Amino acid sequence: MFQLGTHGFLLAALSLVPTRVCCSSAEVPDVPKIAAYFGTKTRYEEVKPNVLRDPLTVNTSVLRPPPGEFCSPVHLTAVIRHGSRYPTLKNIRRIQRLSELLQKDASRTSEGSTERLQELRSRWEPWYTEDMDGQLVRKGRDDLRFLAQRLATLFPSLLSEENLRKRRIRFVTSSKHRCVSSVEAFQEGLQQHWGCHDNAPGYSHSVDDELMRFFELCHGYVEGVENNRTALLEVEKFKHGKEMEAVRRRIAEKLGLSLHLLTPDLVEAAFFICSYELSIKSIHSPWCFLFDKSDAKVLEYKSDLKQFWKRSYGHVINSLSSCQLFHHIFRTLDKAGRPRRSTEAGPEPASILVGHAETLLPLLSLLGLYKDQTLPTASNYHSQHGRSFRTSRIIPYAANLLFVLYDCQRGPRLQLLVNETPLRFPDLQTDDTPLYRDVRATYRHLLDGCDFRRVCGGRVEGRGPNTEL
Repeated sequence: MFQLGTHGFLLAALSLVPTRVCCSSAEVPDVPKIAAYFGTKTRYEEVKPNVLRDPLTVNTSVLRPPPGEFCSPVHLTAVIRHGSRYPTLKNIRRIQRLSELLQKDASRTSEGSTERLQELRSRWEPWYTEDMDGQLVRKGRDDLRFLAQRLATLFPSLLSEENLRKRRIRFVTSSKHRCVSSVEAFQEGLQQHWGCHDNAPGYSHSVDDELMRFFELCHGYVEGVENNRTALLEVEKFKHGKEMEAVRRRIAEKLGLSLHLLTPDLVEAAFFICSYELSIKSIHSPWCFLFDKSDAKVLEYKSDLKQFWKRSYGHVINSLSSCQLFHHIFRTLDKAGRPRRSTEAGPEPASILVGHAETLLPLLSLLGLYKDQTLPTASNYHSQHGRSFRTSRIIPYAANLLFVLYDCQRGPRLQLLVNETPLRFPDLQTDDTPLYRDVRATYRHLLDGCDFRRVCGGRVEGRGPNTEL
């Protein structure tokens, strides 16, 4: 068994009070009422509202080793989505098309549409350019810098200055620029937290697309889902169904556009303009006023349908494609938790893995998280309002899945957190921090199986389609 650290004796006391490490309280900007429904384009602040006022406030009570048993965290694995970004090229072009329609084809058919058109024409101009194509924005760098500082407050012995300077912390990223920029920003956040202004260590990370972009390399997934026109049939049905049609009619009327000109994709583009301008500029865009909460819930459901059937429980291969990442995480935890002599070097304190929404969603599904009893379909929207599978809550920008391994008196224990909030393993619902051996027993079928080559049927040659979030 590995040795107990003194940190364990302080953990219970520290968890009694939240830690506020930022002195000022910023004024919260005006936030659209629909801000919590943007799916994968939701700000992290909608999931963790406290960071709006103070992005460095930490509640240490989220760490929950069993009371009465001395525990000390010995390893952290964090799988993190990149921060806020510009639209990708596909959505930039849709926004440009929508702007052209607004200027050329919108007519003043009613008093309501006249007011809305005047507001949009006077207050808003398209500013998105194709060279932005999904790049991380300044706000996105802040997302990761602040997350790093909060985690360093939660885990000072793991994300310590010494571990940072001696490069004991492993940093891995997808090759996409927004992910590389995000992992750099995370390292900057640690440097700022520890005051490493002089002689700060340079960036130290590896690029591993086999680990962080497994979805491109899984032949079974690419052929069975990505390139299969029938795989997202439920999404297409809902896209042209009565709920979306009602939203499309209302927005067309408000904009003074002929219904045939405003496609479902352009309705979604208008919705996304509101989300981008909030996440990038922290402004309440005039486009937001086109949508009420009922409209936003319909559009969120359309997005959730897509993610469910393309990245989650909709098809078995979706989650199984993440086998390599799953095994990597548990190998890391095994190594950190194995018994060692007092003369041996300690375990790797932390592993920071930065990827995409489609890196996280298949892994969350493989773990059995956010699984509802009833599958979401095009026809059961009204019975799905209480679903747990809401991408707005699960994978906003800077979403994070944390595995915290503790050294405890009865043996290693593992705690799971999603977006800095404790979440219990599906088959271990009575314990926030179950024994690690029990977690391994729960996932034994995956640990002994889930072979990437067998599941995926070989690797895809070259790169898959660029559809990542």
